[in-house]
Amino acid sequence: MGRSNAGEEPANHPGMTDKPDNSSELEELLYDTAKALSEESDAAEVDDLEDKLQTMTAAAGLLSDVIGVWRERLHEEEAPPVAAPLDAPRPRRIIGSSRAMRQVYGMIAQVAPADATVLLRGESGTGKELVAQAIHEASPRAERAFISVNCGALPETLVESELFGHVRGAYTGATSARKGRFEQADGGTLFLDEIGDLPLSLQVKLLRAIQDGEIHRVGDESPSRVDVRVIAATHVNLEDAMEQGTFREDLYYRLNVFPIDLPPLRERRDDIRPLAKRFLMRYAEAHRRSVEGIDEAAARALCSFDWPGNVRQLENCVARAVLLAGSGTIQLHHLPEALQDTSAHWDDSLEGRLTAFEREILIDAMHNSGGILTHAAEALQTTPRILAYRLKKHNLHAHLVRSRRKAAR
Repeated sequence: MGRSNAGEEPANHPGMTDKPDNSSELEELLYDTAKALSEESDAAEVDDLEDKLQTMTAAAGLLSDVIGVWRERLHEEEAPPVAAPLDAPRPRRIIGSSRAMRQVYGMIAQVAPADATVLLRGESGTGKELVAQAIHEASPRAERAFISVNCGALPETLVESELFGHVRGAYTGATSARKGRFEQADGGTLFLDEIGDLPLSLQVKLLRAIQDGEIHRVGDESPSRVDVRVIAATHVNLEDAMEQGTFREDLYYRLNVFPIDLPPLRERRDDIRPLAKRFLMRYAEAHRRSVEGIDEAAARALCSFDWPGNVRQLENCVARAVLLAGSGTIQLHHLPEALQDTSAHWDDSLEGRLTAFEREILIDAMHNSGGILTHAAEALQTTPRILAYRLKKHNLHAHLVRSRRKAAR
């Protein structure tokens, strides 16, 4: 071994020839430190090199460990989220084949076999309870109870008793002991809807129940063991609630083990027609109506509306339309005015608007005349032959024929 010649650049050790590409500030600092040690060792006396070598070996090991940790962290931050499989089976109670819903089905299939806590997030009416039931039915707990409780629908004074139960005499009116929802769901699944509305005073007790598997009935000092899988749901932003001090951070992280975001209906418009068809069949049977389908103009109106109330609002809209139609098909005038206004803008061209306007005139005339062609033609100051032609042009003749038969009875 010997010293480097005067005027020569210090020899670089392996790995010191170039700075790593895309390195972080910490990695650059560590690199510069290692290089300085390398240069110092090259300028040292031969007698000191053994000590320097031991020091550099130890330093290199430490630097390697630190850089490795930082590279792992950087990879975790930049790695794209793992997409849920799109070929998972559709749960039997849920309707929809859009990409957004297929992603939800994939996440259900991933988390159902485990016992992890699930947090369902989404606007009101997006079907959070149906998803919770689907997770339960695909889990090893499927044969046990599925218990649902709406945390926002209970008075604050009764929430604790509702969740954890009470013993006899725990408070005025408690004439007998009662099991709470946790005990009722023992061995199964407990669905806590609107978890964001849970009073702050009870959040710590819920945290302990989930964390330790123990509850205390109101008025009872001894704990009771429970084996419950918890699925929570919310339509509020829990991160904002934490910042405002209305939701505990530790409870949030305990619930948010496996979050599933449910898309609003306006982001899955491809599912509106099959959903509307399912609701039509359900309510036609329930109300004993012979409604067989949805007219194309009405269907377009349904698909173009934004549905702030999501699937629940669509269901109520179709149920009402079935009652108004009575028989035949659901027409545009059977829908709420807000949806009729939406349909008028489906085609913004002059021809499209005139066609939609003519269609609405014909529908209103047939509706006001009770489906009798001659009366409608008289009101529109035209002949029955011309009116029949225009009805066929707009695919309304089938509705007319049914109306005439009904009128003849």
